[in-house]
Amino acid sequence: MASHPVGEVRFLHAQMAAAMAGQPDAFYELGVAYAVGRNGLEVDLVEAHKWFNLAAMSGDERAQLDRSEVAASMTPAEVAAAQREARAFLMQTRH
Repeated sequence: MASHPVGEVRFLHAQMAAAMAGQPDAFYELGVAYAVGRNGLEVDLVEAHKWFNLAAMSGDERAQLDRSEVAASMTPAEVAAAQREARAFLMQTRH
Protein backbone atom coordinates (compact mmCIF):
# COMPACT_ATOMS: atom_id res chain seq x y z
CA MET A 1 0.00 0.00 0.00
CA ALA A 2 1.36 3.39 -0.99
CA SER A 3 1.83 6.09 1.61
CA HIS A 4 0.39 9.51 0.78
CA PRO A 5 1.23 12.79 2.52
CA VAL A 6 -1.57 14.14 4.68
CA GLY A 7 -2.13 17.12 2.36
CA GLU A 8 -2.76 14.84 -0.61
CA VAL A 9 -5.23 12.72 1.35
CA ARG A 10 -7.08 15.82 2.54
CA PHE A 11 -7.20 17.21 -1.00
CA LEU A 12 -8.66 13.99 -2.37
CA HIS A 13 -11.23 13.67 0.41
CA ALA A 14 -12.29 17.29 -0.03
CA GLN A 15 -12.53 17.01 -3.82
CA MET A 16 -14.48 13.75 -3.65
CA ALA A 17 -16.91 15.23 -1.11
CA ALA A 18 -17.38 18.29 -3.31
CA ALA A 19 -17.86 16.08 -6.38
CA MET A 20 -20.48 14.01 -4.58
CA ALA A 21 -22.25 17.31 -3.85
CA GLY A 22 -22.21 18.09 -7.59
CA GLN A 23 -19.64 20.89 -7.61
CA PRO A 24 -18.21 21.30 -11.16
CA ASP A 25 -14.88 22.71 -9.96
CA ALA A 26 -14.29 19.49 -8.04
CA PHE A 27 -15.05 17.46 -11.17
CA TYR A 28 -12.44 19.47 -13.04
CA GLU A 29 -9.79 19.23 -10.31
CA LEU A 30 -10.24 15.45 -10.10
CA GLY A 31 -9.91 15.24 -13.88
CA VAL A 32 -6.62 17.11 -13.75
CA ALA A 33 -5.36 14.99 -10.85
CA TYR A 34 -6.06 11.75 -12.74
CA ALA A 35 -4.80 13.10 -16.07
CA VAL A 36 -1.36 14.02 -14.77
CA GLY A 37 -1.00 11.85 -11.68
CA ARG A 38 -1.29 14.64 -9.15
CA ASN A 39 -2.03 14.53 -5.41
CA GLY A 40 -0.95 10.94 -4.94
CA LEU A 41 -3.05 9.55 -7.78
CA GLU A 42 -1.69 7.38 -10.56
CA VAL A 43 -2.41 8.56 -14.10
CA ASP A 44 -5.76 7.05 -15.12
CA LEU A 45 -7.13 8.42 -18.38
CA VAL A 46 -10.51 6.71 -18.01
CA GLU A 47 -11.02 8.41 -14.63
CA ALA A 48 -9.67 11.70 -15.98
CA HIS A 49 -12.10 11.59 -18.92
CA LYS A 50 -14.98 10.73 -16.59
CA TRP A 51 -14.34 13.75 -14.36
CA PHE A 52 -13.66 16.10 -17.28
CA ASN A 53 -16.89 14.88 -18.89
CA LEU A 54 -18.87 15.65 -15.74
CA ALA A 55 -17.30 19.12 -15.54
CA ALA A 56 -17.92 19.72 -19.26
CA MET A 57 -21.58 18.77 -18.86
CA SER A 58 -21.74 21.51 -16.22
CA GLY A 59 -20.45 24.06 -18.74
CA ASP A 60 -16.74 24.12 -17.87
CA GLU A 61 -14.97 25.04 -21.12
CA ARG A 62 -11.54 24.03 -19.77
CA ALA A 63 -12.92 20.57 -19.13
CA GLN A 64 -14.25 20.33 -22.68
CA LEU A 65 -10.77 21.00 -24.05
CA ASP A 66 -9.00 18.73 -21.57
CA ARG A 67 -11.51 15.93 -22.19
CA SER A 68 -10.69 16.10 -25.91
CA GLU A 69 -6.95 16.01 -25.21
CA VAL A 70 -7.30 13.01 -22.92
CA ALA A 71 -9.59 11.22 -25.38
CA ALA A 72 -6.94 11.55 -28.09
CA SER A 73 -4.73 9.19 -26.03
CA MET A 74 -7.50 6.68 -25.33
CA THR A 75 -9.01 3.78 -27.23
CA PRO A 76 -12.69 3.94 -28.21
CA ALA A 77 -13.38 1.26 -25.58
CA GLU A 78 -11.71 3.39 -22.90
CA VAL A 79 -13.75 6.45 -23.90
CA ALA A 80 -16.93 4.36 -23.77
CA ALA A 81 -15.97 3.08 -20.31
CA ALA A 82 -15.37 6.64 -19.09
CA GLN A 83 -18.76 7.71 -20.44
CA ARG A 84 -20.46 4.78 -18.69
CA GLU A 85 -18.72 5.70 -15.44
CA ALA A 86 -19.83 9.33 -15.75
CA ARG A 87 -23.44 8.24 -16.30
CA ALA A 88 -23.23 5.86 -13.34
CA PHE A 89 -21.87 8.67 -11.15
CA LEU A 90 -24.78 10.91 -12.13
CA MET A 91 -27.29 8.18 -11.38
CA GLN A 92 -25.65 7.50 -8.02
CA THR A 93 -25.57 11.13 -6.92
CA ARG A 94 -28.96 12.34 -8.13
CA HIS A 95 -31.37 12.72 -5.26
